[in-house]
Amino acid sequence: MAVERTLSIIKPDATERNITGKINQRFEDAGLRIVAQRRLQLTTEQAQAFYAVHKERPFYNDLVAFMTSGPVVAQVLEGENAIEKNREVMGATDPSKADQGTIRADFAKNIEANSVHGSDSPETAREEIKFFFSNIDIVG
Repeated sequence: MAVERTLSIIKPDATERNITGKINQRFEDAGLRIVAQRRLQLTTEQAQAFYAVHKERPFYNDLVAFMTSGPVVAQVLEGENAIEKNREVMGATDPSKADQGTIRADFAKNIEANSVHGSDSPETAREEIKFFFSNIDIVG
């Protein structure tokens, strides 16, 4: 199995409820290491750029508004098959369809305020990590 890195974002609904530690514990319990982490407030321009892939989708403006509504925690997770493992730990995007014991089943408010974001492929992970971190920020 390959050691990978993936981007994780703890979203405003989770930082507002002060559950970042509980979420990070789930990642670490699954064997993922947090090798970079930053708490920040996204600007509208930053959120628009990060979610540009969704620009033509009907939820884009609401997504940008939500992601700028409070602080987020951007982090790089590392481990064997980190992308797939992170997605398993997060659960389905729609928390009503997420498996019991996943972050979204346990913490999400709804499909938009679903507490976490994770990269969906190695290519996306590389681009998303570069959006938030330089190589000097990532220490394993």
